[in-house]
Amino acid sequence: MTRQFHKMHGLGNDFVILDARSDPVAIDAALAAALCDRRTGIGCDQLIRLSPSAVAEVRMDIWNPDGSVAEACGNASRCVVALTGAASIETDGGVIAGAADGEEVEVELVEPRFEWDSIPLADPVDTRPVPCGWGALEGGDAVNVGNPHIVFFVEALDAIPLETLGPVVEHDPIFPERVNVNVAEVVAGGLRLRTWERGAGATLACGTGACASAIAAIRRGLVGSPVKVTMPGGALTIGWAPGEKVRMRGSATHVFTGSIDLEAL
Repeated sequence: MTRQFHKMHGLGNDFVILDARSDPVAIDAALAAALCDRRTGIGCDQLIRLSPSAVAEVRMDIWNPDGSVAEACGNASRCVVALTGAASIETDGGVIAGAADGEEVEVELVEPRFEWDSIPLADPVDTRPVPCGWGALEGGDAVNVGNPHIVFFVEALDAIPLETLGPVVEHDPIFPERVNVNVAEVVAGGLRLRTWERGAGATLACGTGACASAIAAIRRGLVGSPVKVTMPGGALTIGWAPGEKVRMRGSATHVFTGSIDLEAL
């Protein structure tokens, strides 16, 4: 079965997008992993399938390279708005609103949640900070912005061995649904951020990670809104105030359109 796909990225966080709104396609963990594979598939940080929605203009389903499902993806949501022109996107993490503005796209994610069972954590403990430590990472703030995150503030971002500590934190039993791991440094003008994404590993940018980190920094009084969050792939602007939904603004780039025989994978 040959299917058309779009390759897009948000600050280097890249996606393969299958538009199945008029021609359904079934995706399982094995097929998702095969498509995401950078050597034997197309290659991407996440696979995105678009389908009809009863509550929004389009539904977005998300798979990680390990075949697991993600509830939300901030960078992918900007790409979907840019690709389809949709002003609302249904995800497992809630409905995301969006609009293109020139070369950038702004999306509004769900209102963040901070309760231990909303992250979720395995036990009823504090979420600011979570009373756990993993080597150089301790005292992290947990927040759910449609998917689960923990944010650690450090003095020297580049000194943190994220590739070593990221998977340890991600798979800790305190996070029954695993977790995205963010390490942030407060700098003049905002935050510097690196993210270990659940099911994907270290990526050049993470939209929901930027949102979670900005929210945690605002709650701690470290920065004011809006916040410029700079990642290895570039910067996003995040706006949030308590009791409100979080807003994210940044680029969305269409790289190419292609076709692939799904049965050949």
